[in-house]
Amino acid sequence: MLSLHGPEGALAPSDTGGRAAVPTQTVWIDLNDPTPEEARAVEEATGIRVPSRKALSEVESSSRLRRLKNGLSLSTPMVTFESTDSLLKPLGFVLTPDHLVTVRFHELRAFTEVRKRIDEGEVAKTGIEVFLLLMEELVDSLADALEDMGAELDGLSTRIFDFDVRARPSKSDEKAPPRRRDLALKRILRGIARRGKVLGKIRASLLGLERIVPFVAGACEQVLAQEETDARFETIRRDIESLDEFETRLSENVQFLLDAALGLINIEQNNVFRVLTVVSVVGVPPTLIASMYGMNFKHMPELDWAYGYPYAFSLILASAIIPIVVFRIKGWF
Repeated sequence: MLSLHGPEGALAPSDTGGRAAVPTQTVWIDLNDPTPEEARAVEEATGIRVPSRKALSEVESSSRLRRLKNGLSLSTPMVTFESTDSLLKPLGFVLTPDHLVTVRFHELRAFTEVRKRIDEGEVAKTGIEVFLLLMEELVDSLADALEDMGAELDGLSTRIFDFDVRARPSKSDEKAPPRRRDLALKRILRGIARRGKVLGKIRASLLGLERIVPFVAGACEQVLAQEETDARFETIRRDIESLDEFETRLSENVQFLLDAALGLINIEQNNVFRVLTVVSVVGVPPTLIASMYGMNFKHMPELDWAYGYPYAFSLILASAIIPIVVFRIKGWF
């Protein structure tokens, strides 16, 4: 999908010979999962080569940050949240003194917010001004995601350390809490793993922005003929640094909660083995006595004894009860 924006807001593509074209007053060209025809129209109107999805997915720094003849080509992975899952898809920028071309393959809240700010009168007369708006909104969206993640981890921490299988799950857990402790711990462990995966994607997005911002700031005056942008770039850079520190603390918290959950699982397993051990120890003496008196020998001292059966039965009960009492006194179960 092709979206065009000028200094005053959204623009409609002009019609030349039955084909959509880019108006001359266009400042920002947004391509969301573009078709080959849309990419070709942008290239013909601006002389800017639109990068493909494969090119934007390159991981080496030299491919993500490149200087062109009349501008800059930038790319970074960017996390987005669709339904209940998080996705990491490439986001590209082609920045020149006259235009900003963005190439993306998923919906991002930051782009909607920037369009709204421009429509409401935000100054965006050049591509670099639109780029700064996008950077500010992207950082803000990542900050909101980290804040939500922090709240979710606090909820998981409460469920782990105030362990109760009857506790209500968080909003992200769609199922009712199980009554069995092992199933509850399994669900908690799955929740920790899911949030750790999301944090990894947020960190990849932060790392990409952290590389892009100083690269563009250093090229503004020489390549883009833009001045007086250092203050805004510095503010964005500090915000990214603070988010990076916050993400590091959240990652450490995830590891701590993972260790705690695994520790509880080990305790539950030890409890099971302890119960099995007690049951086996309690069951051995009665089995031994019953097997001894169950032998079919002709001459047994208690065979003709009138109290032989009560005696054997009492002995079996005593051999089972005594170990239980001893284990209870020692606090083994």
